[in-house]
Amino acid sequence: MKLEHRREIGICRGVARRERSHASTSDGFAPSSKVGRWQRSHDSVFMCCSFIFIFFAVIITVSYFFEPAILVKDDSRSDYEIQDQSGIQESLSDFLKPSGPERHQLQEVVDLKSTSEYSDDEHVDPTAETEVLSVTASQIRRMLVGDSARTSLVVNDEAIINDSRRIELSPVQSIPKPNVSDVDRLESGNPLGLAHDIKIFVYELPPEFNTDWLSDARCSNHLFAAEVAIHQVLLKSPLRTLNPEKADLYFVPVYVSCNFNPKNGFPSLSHAPAMMKEAVNLISTEEVYWNRSGGRDHIFVAAHDYGACFHAVEKQAVAAGIPKFLQNSILLQTFGRRDGHPCQEVENIQIPPYVAPQVVRKYATSPPENRERDILAHFRGKLELHPRNVSGQLYSKGVRTRLWQKFKRDKRFFLRRKRQDGYQSEMLRSVFCLAPLGWAPWSPRIVEAVMYGCVPVIIADSISLPNSHMVDWPSISLTVGESDVDNLRRILLRVVATNLTTIQHNLWQEKNRRALLYTQPLLHGDATWQIFNLLSQKISERKFKRTSNGATAI
Repeated sequence: MKLEHRREIGICRGVARRERSHASTSDGFAPSSKVGRWQRSHDSVFMCCSFIFIFFAVIITVSYFFEPAILVKDDSRSDYEIQDQSGIQESLSDFLKPSGPERHQLQEVVDLKSTSEYSDDEHVDPTAETEVLSVTASQIRRMLVGDSARTSLVVNDEAIINDSRRIELSPVQSIPKPNVSDVDRLESGNPLGLAHDIKIFVYELPPEFNTDWLSDARCSNHLFAAEVAIHQVLLKSPLRTLNPEKADLYFVPVYVSCNFNPKNGFPSLSHAPAMMKEAVNLISTEEVYWNRSGGRDHIFVAAHDYGACFHAVEKQAVAAGIPKFLQNSILLQTFGRRDGHPCQEVENIQIPPYVAPQVVRKYATSPPENRERDILAHFRGKLELHPRNVSGQLYSKGVRTRLWQKFKRDKRFFLRRKRQDGYQSEMLRSVFCLAPLGWAPWSPRIVEAVMYGCVPVIIADSISLPNSHMVDWPSISLTVGESDVDNLRRILLRVVATNLTTIQHNLWQEKNRRALLYTQPLLHGDATWQIFNLLSQKISERKFKRTSNGATAI
Protein backbone atom coordinates (compact mmCIF):
# COMPACT_ATOMS: atom_id res chain seq x y z
CA MET A 1 0.00 0.00 0.00
CA LYS A 2 2.73 2.37 0.88
CA LEU A 3 4.58 1.71 -2.39
CA GLU A 4 1.52 2.32 -4.51
CA HIS A 5 0.72 5.49 -2.54
CA ARG A 6 4.21 6.87 -3.22
CA ARG A 7 3.95 6.03 -6.93
CA GLU A 8 0.66 7.92 -7.18
CA ILE A 9 2.19 10.96 -5.46
CA GLY A 10 5.17 10.92 -7.88
CA ILE A 11 2.85 10.72 -10.89
CA CYS A 12 0.83 13.67 -9.62
CA ARG A 13 3.94 15.79 -9.09
CA GLY A 14 5.23 15.01 -12.59
CA VAL A 15 1.90 16.00 -14.14
CA ALA A 16 1.92 19.24 -12.19
CA ARG A 17 5.42 20.13 -13.42
CA ARG A 18 4.52 19.43 -17.06
CA GLU A 19 1.42 21.60 -16.77
CA ARG A 20 3.40 24.50 -15.31
CA SER A 21 6.04 24.14 -18.03
CA HIS A 22 3.40 24.11 -20.74
CA ALA A 23 1.71 27.21 -19.32
CA SER A 24 5.00 29.12 -19.21
CA THR A 25 5.92 28.17 -22.74
CA SER A 26 2.56 29.23 -24.08
CA ASP A 27 3.03 32.70 -22.53
CA GLY A 28 6.46 33.20 -24.14
CA PHE A 29 8.44 32.96 -20.90
CA ALA A 30 10.16 29.71 -21.31
CA PRO A 31 12.97 28.97 -18.83
CA SER A 32 15.50 29.11 -21.63
CA SER A 33 14.19 32.57 -22.62
CA LYS A 34 14.62 33.83 -19.03
CA VAL A 35 18.20 32.71 -18.89
CA GLY A 36 19.03 34.37 -22.21
CA ARG A 37 17.61 37.73 -21.28
CA TRP A 38 19.32 37.74 -17.85
CA GLN A 39 22.64 36.86 -19.53
CA ARG A 40 22.36 39.72 -22.04
CA SER A 41 21.53 42.22 -19.25
CA HIS A 42 24.46 41.00 -17.16
CA ASP A 43 26.84 41.43 -20.13
CA SER A 44 25.68 45.04 -20.67
CA VAL A 45 26.22 45.99 -17.01
CA PHE A 46 29.65 44.37 -17.04
CA MET A 47 30.69 46.33 -20.16
CA CYS A 48 29.53 49.64 -18.64
CA CYS A 49 31.40 49.02 -15.41
CA SER A 50 34.52 48.07 -17.33
CA PHE A 51 34.32 51.27 -19.38
CA ILE A 52 33.91 53.42 -16.23
CA PHE A 53 36.84 51.68 -14.53
CA ILE A 54 39.10 52.22 -17.57
CA PHE A 55 38.04 55.89 -17.80
CA PHE A 56 38.93 56.65 -14.18
CA ALA A 57 42.19 54.72 -14.47
CA VAL A 58 43.21 56.93 -17.40
CA ILE A 59 42.26 60.09 -15.44
CA ILE A 60 44.30 59.03 -12.40
CA THR A 61 47.30 58.15 -14.56
CA VAL A 62 47.22 61.49 -16.37
CA SER A 63 46.83 63.38 -13.07
CA TYR A 64 49.80 61.55 -11.63
CA PHE A 65 52.14 62.57 -14.45
CA PHE A 66 50.76 66.10 -15.01
CA GLU A 67 50.06 67.17 -11.43
CA PRO A 68 52.42 70.14 -10.70
CA ALA A 69 50.02 73.03 -11.10
CA ILE A 70 46.39 73.67 -11.97
CA LEU A 71 44.54 76.88 -12.61
CA VAL A 72 41.84 77.63 -10.08
CA LYS A 73 39.25 80.28 -10.72
CA ASP A 74 37.81 82.05 -7.69
CA ASP A 75 34.81 84.20 -8.53
CA SER A 76 35.62 86.54 -5.65
CA ARG A 77 38.92 87.53 -7.31
CA SER A 78 39.75 89.35 -10.46
CA ASP A 79 42.41 86.99 -11.74
CA TYR A 80 43.58 83.42 -11.79
CA GLU A 81 45.88 81.97 -9.20
CA ILE A 82 48.22 79.07 -9.59
CA GLN A 83 47.68 76.63 -6.79
CA ASP A 84 50.26 73.90 -6.24
CA GLN A 85 48.42 70.77 -5.23
CA SER A 86 51.47 69.41 -3.51
CA GLY A 87 51.55 72.46 -1.26
CA ILE A 88 47.96 72.37 -0.07
CA GLN A 89 47.87 72.19 3.71
CA GLU A 90 45.14 71.75 6.24
CA SER A 91 42.89 74.74 6.55
CA LEU A 92 43.11 76.88 9.67
CA SER A 93 40.33 77.49 12.10
CA ASP A 94 37.38 79.47 10.72
CA PHE A 95 38.53 82.70 12.27
CA LEU A 96 41.85 82.43 10.43
CA LYS A 97 40.39 81.79 6.98
CA PRO A 98 40.82 84.67 4.54
CA SER A 99 37.72 86.03 2.92
CA GLY A 100 36.72 88.66 0.42
CA PRO A 101 38.59 90.20 -2.47
CA GLU A 102 41.23 91.68 -0.21
CA ARG A 103 42.63 88.40 1.05
CA HIS A 104 46.15 87.39 0.20
CA GLN A 105 47.13 83.89 -0.84
CA LEU A 106 50.30 83.85 1.23
CA GLN A 107 52.21 80.71 2.09
CA GLU A 108 54.25 80.18 5.22
CA VAL A 109 57.68 78.83 4.36
CA VAL A 110 58.81 78.20 7.90
CA ASP A 111 56.57 76.81 10.64
CA LEU A 112 58.09 78.30 13.74
CA LYS A 113 58.38 76.03 16.69
CA SER A 114 56.63 77.25 19.78
CA THR A 115 58.95 78.28 22.54
CA SER A 116 58.56 78.80 26.25
CA GLU A 117 55.88 81.32 27.12
CA TYR A 118 56.87 84.41 29.00
CA SER A 119 54.93 85.94 31.82
CA ASP A 120 54.15 89.59 31.38
CA ASP A 121 54.95 90.16 35.02
CA GLU A 122 58.47 88.74 35.16
CA HIS A 123 60.01 89.77 31.87
CA VAL A 124 62.33 92.46 33.22
CA ASP A 125 64.23 93.29 36.35
CA PRO A 126 62.10 96.13 37.83
CA THR A 127 65.02 97.55 39.77
CA ALA A 128 67.24 97.95 36.70
CA GLU A 129 67.82 101.56 35.77
CA THR A 130 67.57 102.71 32.19
CA GLU A 131 71.07 103.58 31.07
CA VAL A 132 71.85 106.21 28.47
CA LEU A 133 74.66 104.78 26.38
CA SER A 134 76.59 106.48 23.60
CA VAL A 135 77.52 103.31 21.77
CA THR A 136 76.61 101.76 18.46
CA ALA A 137 74.04 99.01 17.97
CA SER A 138 76.75 96.51 17.07
CA GLN A 139 78.64 97.36 20.27
CA ILE A 140 75.44 96.95 22.26
CA ARG A 141 74.85 93.55 20.73
CA ARG A 142 78.44 92.40 21.32
CA MET A 143 78.20 93.43 24.95
CA LEU A 144 74.86 91.64 25.38
CA VAL A 145 75.21 88.42 23.42
CA GLY A 146 78.83 88.28 22.27
CA ASP A 147 80.16 87.62 18.78
CA SER A 148 78.55 84.22 18.36
CA ALA A 149 77.33 83.01 15.01
CA ARG A 150 74.57 85.28 13.74
CA THR A 151 71.48 84.62 11.72
CA SER A 152 71.56 87.55 9.32
CA LEU A 153 68.70 87.97 6.90
CA VAL A 154 70.80 88.95 3.89
CA VAL A 155 68.84 90.58 1.10
CA ASN A 156 68.60 88.54 -2.09
CA ASP A 157 68.77 90.50 -5.34
CA GLU A 158 67.15 87.65 -7.31
CA ALA A 159 63.94 87.50 -5.32
CA ILE A 160 61.13 89.91 -6.07
CA ILE A 161 57.84 90.90 -4.59
CA ASN A 162 55.40 88.89 -6.65
CA ASP A 163 51.74 89.55 -7.13
CA SER A 164 50.24 90.58 -3.81
CA ARG A 165 47.87 87.63 -3.97
CA ARG A 166 50.68 85.09 -3.85
CA ILE A 167 53.56 85.99 -1.55
CA GLU A 168 55.84 83.63 0.33
CA LEU A 169 56.97 84.77 3.76
CA SER A 170 59.82 83.30 5.77
CA PRO A 171 59.66 84.57 9.34
CA VAL A 172 63.20 83.60 10.28
CA GLN A 173 65.12 82.88 7.12
CA SER A 174 66.48 85.32 4.57
CA ILE A 175 64.20 88.15 3.49
CA PRO A 176 64.46 88.77 -0.26
CA LYS A 177 64.77 92.27 -1.65
CA PRO A 178 62.26 93.10 -4.39
CA ASN A 179 63.08 94.79 -7.66
CA VAL A 180 61.81 98.34 -7.97
CA SER A 181 59.91 97.65 -11.18
CA ASP A 182 57.90 94.84 -9.59
CA VAL A 183 56.99 96.92 -6.55
CA ASP A 184 55.98 99.86 -8.74
CA ARG A 185 53.58 97.50 -10.48
CA LEU A 186 51.67 97.24 -7.20
CA GLU A 187 51.79 100.91 -6.31
CA SER A 188 48.43 101.77 -7.80
CA GLY A 189 45.12 100.93 -6.21
CA ASN A 190 44.41 99.70 -2.69
CA PRO A 191 45.25 95.98 -2.69
CA LEU A 192 44.67 95.46 1.06
CA GLY A 193 41.29 97.15 1.15
CA LEU A 194 42.34 99.76 3.71
CA ALA A 195 40.37 102.89 4.48
CA HIS A 196 42.86 104.82 2.35
CA ASP A 197 45.75 103.79 0.13
CA ILE A 198 49.19 104.41 1.64
CA LYS A 199 52.80 103.58 0.84
CA ILE A 200 55.41 102.77 3.46
CA PHE A 201 59.17 102.83 3.01
CA VAL A 202 61.10 100.34 5.18
CA TYR A 203 64.63 101.34 6.13
CA GLU A 204 67.22 98.64 5.48
CA LEU A 205 69.21 98.99 8.67
CA PRO A 206 72.35 96.96 9.40
CA PRO A 207 71.38 93.52 10.74
CA GLU A 208 72.63 94.24 14.25
CA PHE A 209 69.54 96.44 14.69
CA ASN A 210 67.08 93.65 13.92
CA THR A 211 67.65 90.37 12.13
CA ASP A 212 70.82 89.37 13.98
CA TRP A 213 68.66 88.95 17.08
CA LEU A 214 66.61 86.23 15.37
CA SER A 215 69.41 83.76 16.08
CA ASP A 216 67.49 83.34 19.35
CA ALA A 217 64.15 81.75 18.44
CA ARG A 218 62.50 83.41 21.42
CA CYS A 219 62.88 86.78 19.69
CA SER A 220 59.98 86.10 17.32
CA ASN A 221 57.70 84.28 19.77
CA HIS A 222 57.54 86.11 23.10
CA LEU A 223 54.96 88.65 24.27
CA PHE A 224 56.88 91.64 22.81
CA ALA A 225 57.40 90.01 19.41
CA ALA A 226 54.97 92.31 17.62
CA GLU A 227 58.02 94.35 16.59
CA VAL A 228 59.24 91.33 14.60
CA ALA A 229 55.86 90.24 13.21
CA ILE A 230 54.94 93.70 11.88
CA HIS A 231 58.34 94.12 10.21
CA GLN A 232 58.21 90.72 8.53
CA VAL A 233 54.73 91.24 7.11
CA LEU A 234 55.52 94.77 5.96
CA LEU A 235 58.60 93.61 4.03
CA LYS A 236 56.37 91.57 1.72
CA SER A 237 53.32 93.81 1.79
CA PRO A 238 52.08 95.61 -1.32
CA LEU A 239 52.05 98.72 0.88
CA ARG A 240 55.83 98.75 0.77
CA THR A 241 57.51 101.05 -1.70
CA LEU A 242 61.19 101.00 -2.58
CA ASN A 243 61.03 104.60 -3.67
CA PRO A 244 61.18 106.78 -0.53
CA GLU A 245 59.96 109.79 -2.51
CA LYS A 246 56.62 108.05 -2.99
CA ALA A 247 56.25 107.04 0.66
CA ASP A 248 53.64 108.41 3.04
CA LEU A 249 55.34 106.82 6.05
CA TYR A 250 58.75 105.42 6.98
CA PHE A 251 59.17 102.32 9.13
CA VAL A 252 62.27 101.99 11.34
CA PRO A 253 62.78 98.29 12.23
CA VAL A 254 64.64 98.03 15.53
CA TYR A 255 64.24 94.91 17.68
CA VAL A 256 64.85 96.18 21.21
CA SER A 257 63.00 93.38 23.05
CA CYS A 258 65.25 90.45 22.16
CA ASN A 259 67.92 90.98 24.81
CA PHE A 260 67.03 88.15 27.19
CA ASN A 261 68.37 88.17 30.71
CA PRO A 262 70.63 85.10 31.11
CA LYS A 263 69.51 84.63 34.72
CA ASN A 264 65.73 84.58 34.35
CA GLY A 265 65.31 84.39 30.57
CA PHE A 266 63.10 87.47 30.34
CA PRO A 267 63.63 90.50 28.08
CA SER A 268 65.61 93.45 29.37
CA LEU A 269 65.05 97.00 28.11
CA SER A 270 67.97 98.92 29.58
CA HIS A 271 69.72 99.09 26.20
CA ALA A 272 66.61 100.12 24.21
CA PRO A 273 66.91 103.95 24.21
CA ALA A 274 70.55 103.87 23.09
CA MET A 275 69.78 101.37 20.34
CA MET A 276 66.85 103.43 19.07
CA LYS A 277 68.97 106.60 19.16
CA GLU A 278 71.73 104.94 17.14
CA ALA A 279 69.20 103.94 14.48
CA VAL A 280 67.87 107.49 14.27
CA ASN A 281 71.40 108.88 13.98
CA LEU A 282 72.05 106.49 11.10
CA ILE A 283 68.94 107.28 9.04
CA SER A 284 69.17 111.03 9.72
CA THR A 285 72.71 111.21 8.38
CA GLU A 286 72.26 108.91 5.38
CA GLU A 287 68.75 109.97 4.30
CA VAL A 288 66.92 113.29 4.14
CA TYR A 289 63.46 112.08 5.13
CA TRP A 290 63.89 112.17 8.91
CA ASN A 291 65.23 115.70 8.88
CA ARG A 292 62.60 116.83 6.39
CA SER A 293 59.72 116.06 8.75
CA GLY A 294 61.48 115.95 12.11
CA GLY A 295 60.48 112.28 12.36
CA ARG A 296 56.72 112.98 12.20
CA ASP A 297 56.14 110.46 9.44
CA HIS A 298 58.38 107.76 10.96
CA ILE A 299 57.04 104.65 12.71
CA PHE A 300 58.59 102.76 15.63
CA VAL A 301 57.33 99.74 17.57
CA ALA A 302 57.46 99.95 21.37
CA ALA A 303 55.67 96.79 22.51
CA HIS A 304 56.74 97.04 26.15
CA ASP A 305 55.19 97.64 29.57
CA TYR A 306 55.03 101.42 29.34
CA GLY A 307 55.76 101.81 25.64
CA ALA A 308 58.60 104.10 24.67
CA CYS A 309 59.27 105.04 28.32
CA PHE A 310 61.26 101.77 28.31
CA HIS A 311 60.83 100.69 31.92
CA ALA A 312 58.68 98.10 33.68
CA VAL A 313 57.89 100.11 36.81
CA GLU A 314 55.50 103.00 36.31
CA LYS A 315 57.24 105.52 38.57
CA GLN A 316 60.61 104.98 36.91
CA ALA A 317 59.01 104.86 33.44
CA VAL A 318 57.35 108.24 34.02
CA ALA A 319 60.59 109.67 35.39
CA ALA A 320 62.48 108.52 32.29
CA GLY A 321 59.74 109.67 29.92
CA ILE A 322 59.65 109.19 26.17
CA PRO A 323 63.07 109.95 24.66
CA LYS A 324 63.07 113.36 23.03
CA PHE A 325 64.09 112.03 19.62
CA LEU A 326 60.90 109.87 19.51
CA GLN A 327 58.42 112.48 20.66
CA ASN A 328 57.40 113.56 17.15
CA SER A 329 57.09 110.07 15.68
CA ILE A 330 54.27 107.52 15.51
CA LEU A 331 54.61 104.74 18.09
CA LEU A 332 52.95 101.35 17.90
CA GLN A 333 52.66 100.29 21.53
CA THR A 334 50.78 97.79 23.67
CA PHE A 335 50.45 100.21 26.58
CA GLY A 336 47.36 102.34 26.88
CA ARG A 337 45.16 103.99 29.48
CA ARG A 338 41.80 105.71 29.09
CA ASP A 339 42.64 108.50 31.51
CA GLY A 340 45.85 109.53 29.78
CA HIS A 341 49.41 108.89 30.84
CA PRO A 342 52.82 110.56 30.32
CA CYS A 343 54.05 107.46 28.47
CA GLN A 344 51.39 107.83 25.79
CA GLU A 345 51.70 111.58 25.27
CA VAL A 346 52.85 110.98 21.72
CA GLU A 347 51.03 110.07 18.55
CA ASN A 348 50.44 106.36 18.95
CA ILE A 349 48.39 103.35 17.95
CA GLN A 350 47.64 100.79 20.64
CA ILE A 351 48.37 97.28 19.40
CA PRO A 352 47.65 93.83 20.89
CA PRO A 353 50.41 91.92 22.68
CA TYR A 354 51.88 89.10 20.64
CA VAL A 355 50.47 85.59 20.98
CA ALA A 356 52.03 83.00 18.67
CA PRO A 357 49.42 82.02 16.03
CA GLN A 358 50.93 78.55 15.57
CA VAL A 359 50.29 77.83 19.26
CA VAL A 360 46.71 79.09 18.97
CA ARG A 361 46.08 76.80 15.98
CA LYS A 362 47.37 73.88 18.02
CA TYR A 363 44.94 74.32 20.91
CA ALA A 364 41.90 76.28 19.70
CA THR A 365 39.67 73.89 17.77
CA SER A 366 36.04 74.37 18.80
CA PRO A 367 33.69 77.07 20.13
CA PRO A 368 33.70 77.52 23.92
CA GLU A 369 30.05 76.57 24.39
CA ASN A 370 30.78 73.18 22.78
CA ARG A 371 33.59 72.31 25.19
CA GLU A 372 33.27 70.99 28.72
CA ARG A 373 34.83 73.48 31.13
CA ASP A 374 35.27 72.27 34.70
CA ILE A 375 37.28 75.24 36.08
CA LEU A 376 35.38 78.36 37.09
CA ALA A 377 38.34 80.78 37.20
CA HIS A 378 41.93 80.28 36.00
CA PHE A 379 45.16 82.13 36.64
CA ARG A 380 48.72 80.94 36.25
CA GLY A 381 51.54 83.43 36.76
CA LYS A 382 53.29 85.55 39.31
CA LEU A 383 51.41 85.64 42.62
CA GLU A 384 53.58 87.24 45.27
CA LEU A 385 52.76 86.36 48.85
CA HIS A 386 54.48 89.51 50.14
CA PRO A 387 55.04 91.93 47.23
CA ARG A 388 58.08 94.10 47.78
CA ASN A 389 57.99 97.84 47.52
CA VAL A 390 59.78 98.96 44.37
CA SER A 391 60.12 102.70 43.91
CA GLY A 392 57.08 103.28 46.08
CA GLN A 393 54.92 100.81 44.16
CA LEU A 394 53.69 97.34 45.11
CA TYR A 395 53.68 94.73 42.41
CA SER A 396 50.23 94.55 40.78
CA LYS A 397 49.15 97.15 43.36
CA GLY A 398 48.62 94.17 45.64
CA VAL A 399 45.77 92.80 43.49
CA ARG A 400 47.38 89.44 42.76
CA THR A 401 48.31 88.97 46.39
CA ARG A 402 44.67 89.51 47.41
CA LEU A 403 43.54 87.01 44.76
CA TRP A 404 45.83 84.37 46.20
CA GLN A 405 44.90 85.05 49.82
CA LYS A 406 41.17 85.10 49.13
CA PHE A 407 40.72 82.19 46.70
CA LYS A 408 43.71 79.85 47.02
CA ARG A 409 41.56 77.31 48.91
CA ASP A 410 38.47 77.71 46.73
CA LYS A 411 38.20 74.57 44.60
CA ARG A 412 36.45 76.50 41.84
CA PHE A 413 39.51 78.70 41.39
CA PHE A 414 42.58 77.26 39.64
CA LEU A 415 45.43 79.50 40.85
CA ARG A 416 49.08 78.61 40.24
CA ARG A 417 52.07 80.79 41.03
CA LYS A 418 54.28 79.85 38.08
CA ARG A 419 53.78 79.32 34.37
CA GLN A 420 54.60 76.08 32.64
CA ASP A 421 54.37 74.62 29.15
CA GLY A 422 50.90 73.49 28.14
CA TYR A 423 49.03 75.97 30.31
CA GLN A 424 46.82 76.63 27.27
CA SER A 425 45.03 73.32 27.91
CA GLU A 426 44.12 74.63 31.37
CA MET A 427 42.61 77.75 29.81
CA LEU A 428 40.57 75.54 27.48
CA ARG A 429 39.03 73.91 30.56
CA SER A 430 38.20 77.25 32.21
CA VAL A 431 35.08 79.39 32.01
CA PHE A 432 36.84 82.60 33.12
CA CYS A 433 40.51 83.56 32.77
CA LEU A 434 41.74 86.22 35.17
CA ALA A 435 43.88 89.01 33.71
CA PRO A 436 44.97 91.21 36.61
CA LEU A 437 47.48 93.98 36.08
CA GLY A 438 51.17 93.27 36.65
CA TRP A 439 53.68 96.10 36.62
CA ALA A 440 51.74 97.51 33.67
CA PRO A 441 47.95 97.29 33.22
CA TRP A 442 47.94 95.25 30.00
CA SER A 443 48.58 91.51 29.80
CA PRO A 444 48.90 88.89 27.04
CA ARG A 445 46.42 86.81 29.02
CA ILE A 446 43.64 89.01 27.67
CA VAL A 447 44.39 87.96 24.09
CA GLU A 448 45.11 84.35 25.07
CA ALA A 449 41.77 84.08 26.84
CA VAL A 450 39.91 85.24 23.73
CA MET A 451 41.83 82.78 21.56
CA TYR A 452 40.99 79.82 23.81
CA GLY A 453 37.34 80.69 24.36
CA CYS A 454 37.83 81.61 28.02
CA VAL A 455 36.04 84.79 29.10
CA PRO A 456 38.74 87.33 30.06
CA VAL A 457 38.23 88.96 33.46
CA ILE A 458 40.18 92.22 33.28
CA ILE A 459 41.27 93.60 36.65
CA ALA A 460 43.09 96.83 35.82
CA ASP A 461 41.45 100.19 36.42
CA SER A 462 41.41 102.65 33.50
CA ILE A 463 43.02 100.18 31.08
CA SER A 464 42.60 100.89 27.39
CA LEU A 465 42.11 97.79 25.25
CA PRO A 466 43.60 97.30 21.75
CA ASN A 467 41.58 97.51 18.52
CA SER A 468 38.48 98.61 20.39
CA HIS A 469 37.20 100.08 17.11
CA MET A 470 36.85 96.51 15.85
CA VAL A 471 36.64 94.28 18.94
CA ASP A 472 33.44 94.65 20.97
CA TRP A 473 35.19 94.25 24.31
CA PRO A 474 32.11 94.77 26.54
CA SER A 475 30.36 91.85 24.85
CA ILE A 476 33.26 89.37 25.21
CA SER A 477 34.88 90.22 28.55
CA LEU A 478 34.27 91.26 32.14
CA THR A 479 35.87 94.26 33.80
CA VAL A 480 36.21 94.05 37.57
CA GLY A 481 37.48 96.95 39.64
CA GLU A 482 40.70 96.49 41.55
CA SER A 483 38.80 97.23 44.76
CA ASP A 484 36.19 94.51 44.00
CA VAL A 485 38.57 91.53 43.97
CA ASP A 486 37.17 90.17 47.25
CA ASN A 487 33.71 89.87 45.60
CA LEU A 488 35.01 88.12 42.51
CA ARG A 489 33.43 84.71 43.12
CA ARG A 490 29.97 86.21 43.58
CA ILE A 491 30.40 88.32 40.43
CA LEU A 492 31.45 85.32 38.31
CA LEU A 493 28.64 83.07 39.55
CA ARG A 494 26.10 85.76 38.75
CA VAL A 495 27.38 85.92 35.15
CA VAL A 496 27.19 82.11 34.90
CA ALA A 497 23.56 82.26 35.98
CA THR A 498 22.58 85.01 33.55
CA ASN A 499 24.38 85.67 30.26
CA LEU A 500 27.43 83.37 30.08
CA THR A 501 26.27 81.59 26.92
CA THR A 502 25.84 84.89 25.08
CA ILE A 503 29.32 86.06 26.08
CA GLN A 504 30.86 82.77 24.97
CA HIS A 505 29.09 82.98 21.63
CA ASN A 506 30.38 86.53 21.07
CA LEU A 507 33.84 85.46 22.14
CA TRP A 508 34.15 83.07 19.20
CA GLN A 509 33.17 85.56 16.52
CA GLU A 510 35.78 85.62 13.78
CA LYS A 511 36.19 89.39 13.61
CA ASN A 512 37.03 89.63 17.32
CA ARG A 513 39.57 86.84 17.33
CA ARG A 514 41.25 87.71 14.05
CA ALA A 515 41.74 91.37 15.02
CA LEU A 516 43.94 90.33 17.97
CA LEU A 517 46.25 87.87 16.22
CA TYR A 518 49.35 88.61 14.13
CA THR A 519 48.79 85.96 11.50
CA GLN A 520 51.46 85.06 9.00
CA PRO A 521 50.62 85.28 6.20
CA LEU A 522 48.67 88.51 6.52
CA LEU A 523 44.88 88.13 6.57
CA HIS A 524 42.32 90.82 5.99
CA GLY A 525 41.23 92.12 9.39
CA ASP A 526 44.05 90.60 11.48
CA ALA A 527 46.15 92.58 13.97
CA THR A 528 48.71 93.75 11.41
CA TRP A 529 46.00 94.70 8.93
CA GLN A 530 44.28 96.77 11.64
CA ILE A 531 47.55 98.65 12.23
CA PHE A 532 47.93 99.41 8.52
CA ASN A 533 44.31 100.55 8.35
CA LEU A 534 44.69 102.94 11.31
CA LEU A 535 47.89 104.31 9.80
CA SER A 536 46.06 104.95 6.54
CA GLN A 537 43.42 106.92 8.44
CA LYS A 538 46.11 109.01 10.15
CA ILE A 539 47.69 109.86 6.80
CA SER A 540 44.31 110.80 5.35
CA GLU A 541 43.65 113.13 8.31
CA ARG A 542 47.06 114.73 7.91
CA LYS A 543 46.52 115.33 4.21
CA PHE A 544 43.16 116.89 4.93
CA LYS A 545 44.66 119.22 7.54
CA ARG A 546 47.50 120.12 5.20
CA THR A 547 45.04 120.98 2.46
CA SER A 548 42.82 122.97 4.83
CA ASN A 549 45.61 124.91 6.50
CA GLY A 550 47.84 125.30 3.44
CA ALA A 551 50.79 124.08 5.53
CA THR A 552 53.81 122.43 4.01
CA ALA A 553 54.13 119.75 6.68
CA ILE A 554 52.07 118.32 9.49
